[in-house]
Amino acid sequence: MKELVEVIAKALVDSPSEVVVTETEDDSTINVELRVAPGDMGKVIGKQGRIAKAIRSVVKAASSKENKRVNVEIIQ
Repeated sequence: MKELVEVIAKALVDSPSEVVVTETEDDSTINVELRVAPGDMGKVIGKQGRIAKAIRSVVKAASSKENKRVNVEIIQ
């Protein structure tokens, strides 16, 4: 999941070198934290959170094979 979020985020932002994705895994949950430059927050979140919601939907669809829940957090 980490690689998927990283590829999507780097395609959206102006500073792809500042994109940092960390992944932690519990029993049935995968937590993915996405950090971007402060100037790129709006590009990753989108109007009314539409892009963030789309990222979460794609990751959820990709994680359905593993039968695990994925939480994607966007952190500044």
